[in-house]
Amino acid sequence: MEKIGVWMTCPMSSYLEEQIDKRFGLFRPWQASSKHDFLRENRNSIRAVVGNTEFGADSELVDSLPNLEIVSTYSVGLDKIDLRKCEERGIRVTNTPDVLTDDVADVAIGLALATMRKICVCDRYVRSGLWKNGNFELTTKFSGKSVGIIGLGRIGSAIAKRAEAFGCPISYNSRSEKPHPNYKYYSNVVDLAKNSQILIVACCLTEETRHIVNREVINALGSKGVIVNIGRGPLIDEPELVSALLEGRLGGAGLDVFENEPEVPKELFGLENVVLLPHVGSDSVETCRAMADLVIRNLEAYFRSKPLLTPVI
Repeated sequence: MEKIGVWMTCPMSSYLEEQIDKRFGLFRPWQASSKHDFLRENRNSIRAVVGNTEFGADSELVDSLPNLEIVSTYSVGLDKIDLRKCEERGIRVTNTPDVLTDDVADVAIGLALATMRKICVCDRYVRSGLWKNGNFELTTKFSGKSVGIIGLGRIGSAIAKRAEAFGCPISYNSRSEKPHPNYKYYSNVVDLAKNSQILIVACCLTEETRHIVNREVINALGSKGVIVNIGRGPLIDEPELVSALLEGRLGGAGLDVFENEPEVPKELFGLENVVLLPHVGSDSVETCRAMADLVIRNLEAYFRSKPLLTPVI
């Protein structure tokens, strides 16, 4: 498969890069002095694109590649891919579901615990020597708190299962009611927030879900409520989130994703009721390798005229 050109949109897993380079003709635009010229010179040789949550296959890239046949993204999320254009041109699309579900769900619970029990603040308290001056302040219990989940898909369901183990009653909002008799369904996100103490955002980013957590939802959750976001940054209206935290209208937030990554609102840096992660929800050694293997297996399946493992289109 050496002659099949694969355009990798940006540096990702070194393992993924090595494996693609062994099997295909890998194009690395970040190494070129001019990405635009590099693309123009090689556009006819490229039959596949590998993207991720940062750089996918937008309309401009798809239009630039006349022989593009498949986009295999190193992610579950598809918001960086112009799916409509791919479908119109008959370009296949695959992603990496399931293999990262456990890691992201683990991080969601970890963020909730870290925010409510102020684990990061406690760590700094010990390292700075302040413990010698007195005990740390009391924090808030996680176990038994009502958890509302926006998006009860693979990851949302895994989060719910973990929260249940902490004795948390589960409610959720999703595109449709799921067959979970122990979980309460709310068709309205505001109502879900009103009846939750912790709101976890785990849905896909679409035009319909952009800013699904807005001022009204945040106010409904209230001054003791905690928001956890392991989905995508634009699911939350970030300026409204920041103002709610600064004004005390929201109790806390655990965030793995942000609206304009890697930019993060500086107002959050000094808040002890906020935990910030650099979009690492699925970034374990084991999961990143499994994701890379799935990308490669989808590419190999396609170019060998075999069924795709995780087709989107």
